[in-house]
Formats: sequence, structure tokens, C-alpha cells
Amino acid sequence: MVVGSGRGTGPIAWEDTGVLELRPAQPDDAAAVAGVHVRSWQVGYRGLLAEDYLDGLRPEDRMGRYTFASTDPTEPSTIVAVDDGLVCGFATTGPSRDVDVADGGELLALYVDPGTWGLGVGRRLMAEARGRLERCGFTDAVLWVLVGNDRAQRFYRADGWVPDGQRRSVEIWEVAVDEVRYRRRLS
Repeated sequence: MVVGSGRGTGPIAWEDTGVLELRPAQPDDAAAVAGVHVRSWQVGYRGLLAEDYLDGLRPEDRMGRYTFASTDPTEPSTIVAVDDGLVCGFATTGPSRDVDVADGGELLALYVDPGTWGLGVGRRLMAEARGRLERCGFTDAVLWVLVGNDRAQRFYRADGWVPDGQRRSVEIWEVAVDEVRYRRRLS
């Protein structure tokens, strides 16, 4: 949902209106989260991953991989952005999986439905994700981003994340990807 300013200056982002709801993900959010995840990959990774692979992604194949019921602070935690009852983004945080950042946190995922890119959903999710990491006691955090995903890298840099020189090749969703690590101090 885009809210007009009424003054002819164009749309106002959700962050300016307070209309967007952020809340912990619930088990019944799995299908909606999977849909956002798949659509984000299909648009955001076009040209970076094989076309036939992206075209074959299906939310129903992914939704069983999410577990949103855990209250264990050592397990990943997901928040969803909801507009008018529809999930339009999500962020997952948890303890870092990297041995050299064993006492830090990690932004494990941040995806926004492509139809809402540029409206402030990602910024709101990022702020809440950083807050959650801080509330868990982390003072440092990392995230991994696909090499060549310039849009995401610009977004993270604008939020104060910087590449720390670490790279890796991993398999995610049955596809090999190269990633670069970003790091940030938390306040």
C-alpha cells in the first residue's frame, strides 16, 4: 500500500506513516514468507543465477523449511512486515554461524517483496533486526550477500555495513553461490 501525501509530492514510504506492522513470524506465516522469499530471488537474482533455476522456484517447496515457533534465543528468529494483512517482507536474525565471529550476531535473511521495493519496508525490517540483535547482547554482527547483488550491497552499505574481506562459496537452496561478508558494529 502506498500512501499519498496529499500535497502532490508523490508517495510517502511506510516508515513515514507508521502503517506497516512489524511482528514476530508465526507458524501460519510460512506460506506467505516462502512467497516473498521466492519472488525476491526470482527478481533480485535474475542475471546472477540460472534463469531456469529461478523460474522453477515454488513457494510450496520452501514453506516447510521455516520454523517460527521456537522461543529459544540461540535459534534464529524471524520478523515479518505486514501491510493490510499481507506479509511483504521478513528478516531473520540469530547468533553468527561464523567461527571468527562466534560472539556476534548475524542477519541471516532480509527479503522484501519486489512490488514493495523502495518504499521503506527493508529499512524498517533492518532497524528492527539490528534492535533484536542488540537486545540479544550482540555488539557486532555479520551478514552474507550474493556477489554481484549490487542493489543489496548498496542497501547494506547505506545502513552502515561494510565488507570485511571474507568470501565464501556455499550451496543455498540447491544452488552454488559466491558470497561476500559484510560486518557492522551495533550500538
